[in-house]
Amino acid sequence: MRTADQLVTGAIRRGGPAVGVLAVTSVAGGVLALALPYTLGRTADARSGGWLAVSVAVVALLVVCDTFGVWAGGASGARASAWLRHRLVRHVVGVGPGLTRSIPEGDLVTRIGMNAEEVGRAPDAAITGATMLIPAVGSLVALLLIDPWLALTLVAGLAVIVLVLRTFLRVSTALAGGYQEAQADIAARLVDAVAGARTIAAAGTAAQETRRVLSALPQVRAHALELWRVRAQAGVQAAVVIPLLEVCVLGVGGFRLAAGDLTTGELYAAARYVVLGAGLGSALGYVSQVARARAAARRMVTLLDECPAPHGVRHLPDGPGALTFHNVLAPGLTIPDLKIPGGTAVAVVGRSGSGKSRLAALAGRLTDPAGGEILLDDVPLTLLSRTALRHAIGYAFERPALVGDTVADTIGPAAEEAARAAGADTFIRRFPSGYATPLADAPMSGGERQRVGLARAFAHGDRLLVLDDATSSLDTITEHQVGVALAGDPRTRLIVTHRAAMAARADLVIWLERGRVRGYDHHSRLWRNQDYRSVFQAEAS
Repeated sequence: MRTADQLVTGAIRRGGPAVGVLAVTSVAGGVLALALPYTLGRTADARSGGWLAVSVAVVALLVVCDTFGVWAGGASGARASAWLRHRLVRHVVGVGPGLTRSIPEGDLVTRIGMNAEEVGRAPDAAITGATMLIPAVGSLVALLLIDPWLALTLVAGLAVIVLVLRTFLRVSTALAGGYQEAQADIAARLVDAVAGARTIAAAGTAAQETRRVLSALPQVRAHALELWRVRAQAGVQAAVVIPLLEVCVLGVGGFRLAAGDLTTGELYAAARYVVLGAGLGSALGYVSQVARARAAARRMVTLLDECPAPHGVRHLPDGPGALTFHNVLAPGLTIPDLKIPGGTAVAVVGRSGSGKSRLAALAGRLTDPAGGEILLDDVPLTLLSRTALRHAIGYAFERPALVGDTVADTIGPAAEEAARAAGADTFIRRFPSGYATPLADAPMSGGERQRVGLARAFAHGDRLLVLDDATSSLDTITEHQVGVALAGDPRTRLIVTHRAAMAARADLVIWLERGRVRGYDHHSRLWRNQDYRSVFQAEAS
């Protein structure tokens, strides 16, 4: 089980060479800050130019360390955030579409975007904050050498400051988590609203939808105000402790100076060391960043704990692409035994909610059954390697997501041949650069996107094509062209459809009703059943 702190530690390690630069400059800066009071004190006592020159050199080196530290903090954060985003995206893609059933899409975007950036700031916050202990501890040692009573006074003040920081880290981590959850809720609602923008505009419900999306704003405000209250409270506590500590040390030092136990330079150095030691209170900002990083890491860990589907190492033997369902149990679908002969076109029909898309997802292993197994040419899909599985099965959807730099990249190998089979070649050639047109410069209608999705399936599946209602947006002529191409295709074709014409062209039809196979036969024989005909009643009318 991963923990949030392990993920934060991993982000720090992945910050690249800039983490080393940040550590070196932070440590050097802490040492130089510790040396400056000593050199200034010696300058005051010696009244010579030598120690003044040393003090100037120390100040110059401090400026150099600060400059490189700012650069290294930004560079390490960018590198750590990039590592986290790559890891999360690979994991999300590996888990598959089932992930969005438990985590909304907007929440996923928030975790991969904003939360990854917050965890990416951990190298700067953790290293810079930790190195602030150097002047604090060094000041304590220096005061111990100057006068033990001064050191004892500083210890008492530092104990209070550390207690304030520890309490602030614990409380602000919890509050930051609630703040991030509320932000993710708004993002999830916004993604849903953008997806349904046309429906909202047509229904005239923009005002209601705006209120729904922003309904979590009071929670965001409450968490943000509480975070600021806690930080202000901790800041006030530290602000009260620090001047009191300085007054106490200077008071004790004054008595020691009057007694002749301290020189003027030592008292000045002691005053500076108190400021440095009490400067631990300024770590409040870094502690706040660490708290936000830990809270964000907790949200990312819950995402990484979602296990991707395991894959085997086997490859498919030579075969026709026979698909077998054996005692398959899945949510909303039960298939005792069903064998689809290799090289046949099989239509899957049924009313809405009968399990058509679930069957298609099982056939392409976009999801796994709760029980039973599915075999392709007598090899269980779960035993196939990821590469073998994706080479063997081509998948097309009703609303395909098109990915790639150009249209040709989206379709894949033999793009033109696949596009002709899908009825997409003609309109693709009308694009400014044809198949080389960037996707952003190739606006497409729903039917055109569907044809490109079909072409992608034709180009990738070398043994089985799974078309999940992938012809629903096609006009009659184009659907007929695609049907003819499918009829002459040697691969096994599983076609989810709600059109009688497509079912009639198939070799066999799987008729689903209430999650079970009610019929498995030729369309012409099933058509004699009134219940089967009623599945297509809306189209027939």
